[in-house]
Amino acid sequence: MKYIRDRVLNIDLPSDRSAFLWGPRKTGKTYWINRQFADSILIDLLKTEVFADYASRPSLIRERYQEHRRLIVIDEIQMVPDLLNEIHWLIENTNASFLMTGSSPRKLRRGHANLLGGRAWRYNMTPLTFAETSDFDLEQIVISGLLPPHFLSSDPVQDLRSYVADYLKEEIAAEALVQHIPAFAEFLRVAAITSGELLNYTNVGRETGVSAKVVRSYFQILEDTLLGFRVSPWRKAIKRRLIETEKFYLFDIGVTNYLARRTPKIGTPEFGKSFEHIILMELKAYQAYRNPELDIRYWRTSTGYEVDFILGDMNVAIEVKGSQRVNSSHVRSMRALMEEHTVEHAVIVSLDKEPRRIDSGIQVLPWQVFLEKIWSGQFGL
Repeated sequence: MKYIRDRVLNIDLPSDRSAFLWGPRKTGKTYWINRQFADSILIDLLKTEVFADYASRPSLIRERYQEHRRLIVIDEIQMVPDLLNEIHWLIENTNASFLMTGSSPRKLRRGHANLLGGRAWRYNMTPLTFAETSDFDLEQIVISGLLPPHFLSSDPVQDLRSYVADYLKEEIAAEALVQHIPAFAEFLRVAAITSGELLNYTNVGRETGVSAKVVRSYFQILEDTLLGFRVSPWRKAIKRRLIETEKFYLFDIGVTNYLARRTPKIGTPEFGKSFEHIILMELKAYQAYRNPELDIRYWRTSTGYEVDFILGDMNVAIEVKGSQRVNSSHVRSMRALMEEHTVEHAVIVSLDKEPRRIDSGIQVLPWQVFLEKIWSGQFGL
């Protein structure tokens, strides 16, 4: 039976510290804070009457809670940016402590809101992970994705359709971030199709019907609303000339494949691309929850050798292969990398049933084994 385990995210705030918790819509922030901080004061700005009170009079929070000594949790802080000035005053002048959640730091920055000048720690919530779920079925996940309501849904495609429509309406149109919504909708489709590929603003602009400059701003919107991220190239060349263009990924594989109108099946190139994306989602979640300083890059030469992910300073090099039997042709790029760099752990993640080791120190790991090793800290990251 499919269900969600406890989330990996842990926020243990000292009594004299405050924090932001950011995450895309429907990652489960509200559900999580209601369970984790049930004894704290919760200000839910999604409630109409609560929003109306604080939007019309932000000073209410100071008037009500300046004598308060417990944690105050504010859900969807970006809905009333002016609250942050009052929160700043309370942090400076009282013993108040806050946890503020939000899905759009862009809105706060765009409105020149007070982001507390380093006085609040930052946490991120990602879509679900292997460590947080039961029945982690790859063929289902490439369609549903890992947002909690979609993962559990009996009709994830219908939920994804609504999610994309709500995003266009609420995050983009309502905030007037772009002037031409149809063009942005087409951009989302092209961005999904090219997710995981080298960023090429000109080509995406040509497909979308807007200029490369506009496309660049569209990608920035995705980043600022937490719906996409870049992966930078490894740039420490020794012999081979390296590609130095960033890649861009959307934040969830289900959203990506829905927008790209794909239903990947095992054995197809589309599945291989989706499988790589899922492994990256796990790495990004590990980075968010366990090691925010972890560097995640890719390595690619001008002659076509490519290793999907480099973690840290060559601590772990990862190639992702959607194959049920890794063979010698699958390890050429890893061997090329190892000719130039000392790699602590060289790993091919695949659909193989059993772990094995190929000559020259390359491990072939079934994806489940790899993810168990990542989350149990066996790679020392």
